[in-house]
Amino acid sequence: MKPEILVDAEGFVAVNKPAGLLSIPDREQSAESLKDILRQQYGEIYTVHRLDRDTSGVILFAKNEEMHRWLSKQFESRTTQKIYNGLVLGKVYETEGLIDQPIGENTSKKGQMTVTRLGKPAQTIYKTLETFTKFSWMEFNILTGRTHQIRVHMKHFGHPIVCDPYYGDAQPILVSSLKKNYKLAKNELEEKPILNRLALHARALRFTDMHEKEVLVEAPLPKDIRATLAQLRK
Repeated sequence: MKPEILVDAEGFVAVNKPAGLLSIPDREQSAESLKDILRQQYGEIYTVHRLDRDTSGVILFAKNEEMHRWLSKQFESRTTQKIYNGLVLGKVYETEGLIDQPIGENTSKKGQMTVTRLGKPAQTIYKTLETFTKFSWMEFNILTGRTHQIRVHMKHFGHPIVCDPYYGDAQPILVSSLKKNYKLAKNELEEKPILNRLALHARALRFTDMHEKEVLVEAPLPKDIRATLAQLRK
């Protein structure tokens, strides 16, 4: 899982993180993280924000303490713009809207979050880009940065992210489920999913550098999501 460097600037580096790669080391040091990889290339590197392990897309790291403070302040004050794309279960009939529901820890399920009145404020703006028979292709602009925010909000909304093991049905997408009269290739013993991970991608991040210049970093959709959309559009 080789990460793609999107922007390599004086004080920061923006990367297109592949799905399945940890953003930073976990407590168990269970696998190499993106931060570990960047340290090998840049030396000391500073965490500005994170993406879930199975979420792909734009993630930002600082190269020094001064830039780390500058960027972290923007995330804390919510002046950054974070745009995601996601494939969700079901047909979403609303064109756009705001989910304004507090999020906190799920006390009955370790490691999971839930909508709860005791949680912290969380706001997600959503837009429906395309609808299909069983799925919808969405855009999300998160105004806050709670753990699993989009995933929790979309479950609450009744349209969980496709292939979400925590908040959805965890079911991969097979071409046979989309295409009538699908047949395996002669050399295939069983069908391989076209999408078998969380269908969420951090597409764009907008912030300002230390010269007060606006920076927009965009990450192209990964191959598995592009292939899935191509099949759904047929």
